[in-house]
Amino acid sequence: MKKLAVLFVCVAMLASCDSFKGGNKDLKAENDSLLMELTQRNAELDDMMGTFNEVQEGFRKINAAESRVDLQRGTITENSASAKQQIASDIEFISKQMEENKAQIAKLQAQLKNSKYNSTQLKKAVEALTAELNAKQQRIEELQTELASKNIRIQELDAAVSDLSAEKETLTAENEAKAKTVAEQEKSLNAAWFVFGTKSELKAQKILQSGDVLKSADFNKDYFTQIDIRTTKEIKLYSKRAELLTTHPAGSYELVKDDKGQLTLKITNPTEFWSVSKYLVIQVK
Repeated sequence: MKKLAVLFVCVAMLASCDSFKGGNKDLKAENDSLLMELTQRNAELDDMMGTFNEVQEGFRKINAAESRVDLQRGTITENSASAKQQIASDIEFISKQMEENKAQIAKLQAQLKNSKYNSTQLKKAVEALTAELNAKQQRIEELQTELASKNIRIQELDAAVSDLSAEKETLTAENEAKAKTVAEQEKSLNAAWFVFGTKSELKAQKILQSGDVLKSADFNKDYFTQIDIRTTKEIKLYSKRAELLTTHPAGSYELVKDDKGQLTLKITNPTEFWSVSKYLVIQVK
C-alpha cells in the first residue's frame, strides 16, 4: 500500500508540471502576439507620418506659388499682360497641387480609419491639416475677390474654391467621427481590471477555485473594477497582508505599507506589469 501511495504522489506531481508548462506556453504565445501587434502599429505609424510629410511638402509648394502671385499683383498695371499670364500660371499650379494634397489627405484618412494605432499626435496632425486646408481656402477666396475686381477670372481658381468648400465640410465630419473612434480604441487598448478580496470572497465569485485563479469561464466579471493602465498606478488594499494571485513580472510593482501598516500596490512599470495579463487578482487577509 505504501508503494501504491508513492506512485499516486508521483503521478500527481508530473501532472502538475505538465500544467505549469502549458501555462508558460500560453503566456509566451500572448507575449509574442503583443510584440507582433506593437511592430505592426509602428509600421502603420511610419506610413501615416510619411503621408503627412508629403502633404506638408505640398503646402510648402503652394505657399511659394502664393508668394509669386503676391509679387505679380503689384505689377498688373505696369506690365498687365505679362503679370496676368504669370498669375494664371501660378494659380493653375496651386490648383493642381491642391488636388494632389486632397488625394494625399484622403489617403491619410483611409490609413487612420483602417489602423488600430491611437495617438494624440496623429489626431493633432489631422487637425493641423484641416486648419491648413481652411487657411488655403480663405486665401484663395481673397485672391478670387481681388482678381475679379481687376477682371481677371481664372477657371482653375473658381474650381479650387468650389472643391475646397465641399472638401472642408466632408473633412470636418470625417475628423469628428475618427476622433471618436480613436478615443474609443485608446480606451479599449489601455483597459485593465482588478479585484482584491479574502479567499472566501474570491471563491464566492468563482474567481478562485480549488487553488486556481480565473480558471473557470463563469467567474463574476462584474466583481472586477475597470481601470486605465496609463493613469492608475496605485491601488489601496486596506489590509496588512496581501498576495498577487495572477502573474505579473517581479520588479514591475511593489507592496508599500502606510503608517498604519496597511498595504498599497504601487505599479512602477505599467507596461511590464500588464504584459502578461490585463486581469489582476489580489488575495488579502
